[in-house]
Amino acid sequence: MNYEFITCEIENQTALVTINRPPVNPLNAQVFQELYNIMDELEENDEVGAIVLTGSGEKAFVAGADINEMASLDVVGINKSNQKSRKAFCKIESVNKPVIAAINGLALGGGVELALVCDLRICSEKAKFAFPEVGLGIIPGGGGTQRLQKIVGQGVAKELLYFGDMFDAERAAELHLVNKVTASDKVVQEAIEWAHKLTEKPAVALHMVKTAINIGSNVDLESGLTVENHCFSNVFVSKDAKEGLTAFSEKRKPVFQGK
Repeated sequence: MNYEFITCEIENQTALVTINRPPVNPLNAQVFQELYNIMDELEENDEVGAIVLTGSGEKAFVAGADINEMASLDVVGINKSNQKSRKAFCKIESVNKPVIAAINGLALGGGVELALVCDLRICSEKAKFAFPEVGLGIIPGGGGTQRLQKIVGQGVAKELLYFGDMFDAERAAELHLVNKVTASDKVVQEAIEWAHKLTEKPAVALHMVKTAINIGSNVDLESGLTVENHCFSNVFVSKDAKEGLTAFSEKRKPVFQGK
């Protein structure tokens, strides 16, 4: 499939997906659709075990939504637009492979929301974050009010969303918004290295861990334990589980096949 604003390179079972709308890679309806489509393709590609998502250039990961596109919409149009972003974000969040955000610069509004739907986040030491929506007379519409509080807590989420102040990589790490901060010229490479490590893991187990955590975070404990039990049962009968347990007994390194 041809993409106008997305590039994808696959090497060593890792897909590097880059949003390419220079200079700051804003999200518009076409980008949302392309993100959905590329994730759908990669989900079905057995040669891909992990995905890295980043923005082109050195200035921005994603500096928010395309304000010019949004400003021209009426209530019907904005609802349709919001459904596209929701569909794309939920696809990234639920794709059956780990997704790592390589935040190489500014992550504002929808850019932070995009990072939040990734499983892991590595950012540049020069990265800057903010939710500027309230200052524009609107609020986040891509899951920011919901996903952010599950990571940083309700009080901090309200602080970041109410004030909309810019914060740096150090604070993002303190808030556990990112997993790691690294040098600007290494952020994508480190994300790829993490992805390579994940491709060596059993794919079914990774998928079941992701499923259990994602569903479990939205239900009560008892329901979450039930979900975990189903995921555990599903992975236990996989060929990789048999290989892993056998290899442990035989004191050798397992050879996983992703089945």
